[in-house]
Amino acid sequence: MHVTDPAGQKLTWDETPLSVLVIKKLYDAQILEHFKNLATWLCKEKNMIVYVESAVVNDPDINDSKFAEIKSKLKSFSEGDDLTEKVDFIICLGGDGTLLYASSLFQEGSVPPVMAFHLGSLGFLTPFDFSEFKESITQVLQGEVPITLRSRLKCVVMRDEGSSSPDESDDNDSGVSVISRKDGTNNSAFTVCERQVLNEVVIDRGPLPYISNLDLYLNGSHITSVQGDGLIISTPTGSTAYAAAAGAAMCHPNVPAILITPICPHSLSFRPIVVPAGVELKVKIPNNSRSTAWVSFDGRNRQEMHQGWHVKITTSIYPVASICREDQVSDWFDSLAECLHWNVRHRQGKTRERTKSKDSEADK
Repeated sequence: MHVTDPAGQKLTWDETPLSVLVIKKLYDAQILEHFKNLATWLCKEKNMIVYVESAVVNDPDINDSKFAEIKSKLKSFSEGDDLTEKVDFIICLGGDGTLLYASSLFQEGSVPPVMAFHLGSLGFLTPFDFSEFKESITQVLQGEVPITLRSRLKCVVMRDEGSSSPDESDDNDSGVSVISRKDGTNNSAFTVCERQVLNEVVIDRGPLPYISNLDLYLNGSHITSVQGDGLIISTPTGSTAYAAAAGAAMCHPNVPAILITPICPHSLSFRPIVVPAGVELKVKIPNNSRSTAWVSFDGRNRQEMHQGWHVKITTSIYPVASICREDQVSDWFDSLAECLHWNVRHRQGKTRERTKSKDSEADK
C-alpha cells in the first residue's frame, strides 16, 4: 500500500501563464478599488490577458477616466461560455463564494489553478492577504508553489420513464435545463441535469411541511431510508460548510472520501458517515413518497425532484487545484482556528502548591 504525501503536490508551469480569470465579489464597493489595482498591475506590469465577468465590465462604478485604458483591455465573458482553453489560472477576490462560483464555471473539464484572496466575511477557502498580492502572484507565476487538490462531486439528476415531468423551478435563474436523454443503460431513465460541485449536493424537503422520504443506495445496494429534513452529500472541502453545521466531522481536503450527513433526521441513531471516494451513491425519491424533494448544488441551481426521480453522485475526475499560502496542512488548520475558532478555550491554570505552614494550620 502506497500513501501519497500531500506535500508533494506542487504547481509547475509548462509555459509562462499568459491569461488569468479574475472573479470578484459583485456590488461590493470595498473590493472595487482592489480589483482596479490588480487589473492595472496584471495588464501593465505582467502583460497578461485578463478575463472578467460581463457584469464587472458593465458595472457603472467602474467607469472612471483613470481606469478607462485598462477597462478597454479586459476580456468579458458570460456564465456558460467555455473558458477551458482560454484561462491559465484564476484569481478570486472576495469570500468562499467566489471560489465556489469559479468552480461552477468549469462544468465539463479541468479547472485552472485557483488563487483566492481573503476579501469576504468568512474566508475559509481564501488564504491569501491582498496587501501582499504583487509578491504572492509573482511567486505563483514562477511556479513550484504548493497546491491542494480539492475533489468535486459529479451529480446527475435522472427521472424514470413514466414518472412525473419537471415543473418549472421556483428559481427562474437557476441555470438548470432539462436535458432529457436516456442514460445509456437498459433502464428507462432520462437525464434531467448534470452539475459538478465543490462543497455539497443537498436533497431536502424544500417548502413542503412533510418530512422528506429518501432512499440511499451505495454501488447499487440499498443502505438506508432517510426520514427527516434531508441529506447532505459533501466533499471533504464541504465538510467545513453546511455539513459541519449539521454535525459532520471536519475532513482534510486531501482525504479521498465522500461524507453523508442527515439534516434533522427523525431518528436518534442516524449519525453522519464517511464512505470511500470511489463509490457511486444514489438518492431516490420513492414512488410512494408523500411529497417531492428539492436538490441544490453548492447552494445554487435549485431543482425540484418528483417521485421516481434520483440523483447519482460520484467523485469527479476534475478536482480544483487550490493554491496554498503556506502548505496543505498549515493553511487548513489556520482556517479552522481563524474562521471557525476550532477548539478555542482558555488554558487551564497551573495548580498552586500549598505551603507547609498553611497545611499545618489547616490541620489544626
